[in-house]
Amino acid sequence: MMDETTPITAQAPVLFDTLTASNGKRIGVATLNAEKTLNALSLEMIHLLSAQLTAWSSDDSIAMVLLQAAGEKAFCAGGDLQNLYQSMLTQHASDQRDDSRANTYACDFFAREYRLDYQIHTFPKPILCWGHGIVMGGGIGLMAGASHRVVTEKSRLAMPEIGIGLFPDVGGSWFLQRMPGKLGLFLALTGAMINAADAKFTDLADYTIAHADKSRVIHDLLQAPWNTSHSHNATLLDSLLRQAEQSLQLANGPLQSQFARISDLCNHDSLEHIVNAITTQETDEIWLKKAAASLRAGAPGSIRLAAQLLQHASTLSLADVFRMEYIAVLHCTTGPDFAEGIRALLIDKDQSPRWQHASVSDVTDEWVQHFFITPWPEKTHPLDDLGRH
Repeated sequence: MMDETTPITAQAPVLFDTLTASNGKRIGVATLNAEKTLNALSLEMIHLLSAQLTAWSSDDSIAMVLLQAAGEKAFCAGGDLQNLYQSMLTQHASDQRDDSRANTYACDFFAREYRLDYQIHTFPKPILCWGHGIVMGGGIGLMAGASHRVVTEKSRLAMPEIGIGLFPDVGGSWFLQRMPGKLGLFLALTGAMINAADAKFTDLADYTIAHADKSRVIHDLLQAPWNTSHSHNATLLDSLLRQAEQSLQLANGPLQSQFARISDLCNHDSLEHIVNAITTQETDEIWLKKAAASLRAGAPGSIRLAAQLLQHASTLSLADVFRMEYIAVLHCTTGPDFAEGIRALLIDKDQSPRWQHASVSDVTDEWVQHFFITPWPEKTHPLDDLGRH
């Protein structure tokens, strides 16, 4: 049954529907619908998702939400970088090139994206995120906060922002810092891609379910005895997904298999020594070689900034992490590396970014601390209200 309150067209970048369960309760279905761009998250998609989630949160007939994506390749490959790139070029050519608040598009995009991510983290009803295929950057931002996160045999997850002169944002400083051992730091520095087994091991996912079983899972959801209790519905959904999980047996992923090795590589007193250990290691493990290559190619400034953000996040609430990342990401838009990284990857596609710093050792503490300086007076941060009520 279609949600009559939301106009739908086949071209809409997010589709909304409702499914009616056997007892009359409804399941809200949000489908990312930008398959040609691997469902990259645009400002319009963010606005549509946030508005619909707000409506569903106060609708007593909605028991839970299913967040999924069109196509077989990707749940969401990240944020829409093309418009951000153009907005940065415009700002860099203006008299306000050094003002992190001057790029109104970037300010709006990241504020709305981070608000949406926080909305998902704190949603008052269960959200089942079906993370099939590629889940990167902003896609993980959507998935990370869902109460019930499914990955499949084709899921591939990564936070590869250091490769475009950024850092793992969308709450990455928070969830990476909470991974076992030094795995979060390793993933932040290398942008390494992980599979479903490793996603569950690092608590980026809760269930590993065969993608072919999705229709059966939805069938079971429609037969479930939903009511208006969040705890009842959350427990019910967990039970259904645990049953479905039994059909897919996955071997340990490379992150778990290489846990001891990664711990040794990251067990150094300085970031320079950690970077050197990862990039100069001798190994026959292809996955580790790719991770080292990504670190070598990443922006040195982003590498040091990512490490600093993880350290700061260890003592912060989730809301405070989003506020910190928002300050840092806007500072990134004023500097050269973020635009240069997008240019090399998506615009000219020469894969040869010219970074601001030659190496991590060239990045000064003073340069990094600049990214933590807020441009707003006290209590006027655009995300100040997150977690305040």
